[in-house]
Amino acid sequence: MSAKKLFLLLMFFSGVASAQDEKRALSILDEMSRRYQAYSSFKINFTYAPAGGRPARGEAIVKGQKFRLKMADQEIVTDGKTIATYIPETNEVTLQAYDPQEIGDLSPARIYLAYKKGYKNAFTGETNANGQTFENIRLTPTGSSAPISKVELKIGKQDKAIKGWKVFAKGSDTMNFDVTGFQANPDPADADFTFSKKLFPGAEIVDLR
Repeated sequence: MSAKKLFLLLMFFSGVASAQDEKRALSILDEMSRRYQAYSSFKINFTYAPAGGRPARGEAIVKGQKFRLKMADQEIVTDGKTIATYIPETNEVTLQAYDPQEIGDLSPARIYLAYKKGYKNAFTGETNANGQTFENIRLTPTGSSAPISKVELKIGKQDKAIKGWKVFAKGSDTMNFDVTGFQANPDPADADFTFSKKLFPGAEIVDLR
């Protein structure tokens, strides 16, 4: 076989493998998405850390487009109309009109839908840890203006739940998230997602609505 024919054959099988990886990734992601959409609400506890950094704890409660995200350096609350961002370091709350597109696909209320638009999906293999098997999916933005280069999702093979994800910013920055706890349908009150000065006593309010 000539070198040219061998090259074309390798390219053909590479293309077939790529298509199969995309098809399998889409099947896994669809199952994962259906799982989360079936909940009226859910709560996730997680740890997060930059590459080589010390992990910190976070928590997210989601109810439809409403969510409350608590992290060490910020807290975000939205009722789907107004979004409040609290920065403990400056003791300041910024109020803005809620725009799901501006928040981005990786917000707690949208991460299980991120793959549906603006990303190429690929199955990158299975890994095992602590008696669990994970299916790994890589999401690559299709737009050149995206601030991230890729996202790697770790999904439980048995329950199709998100177990962790890693975000690669353009350049060298990465942020790794690991889910440490999950609660389905905790039934939070709508008031839990509505900004109130009582939530952040003494904080300066900057209203940009």
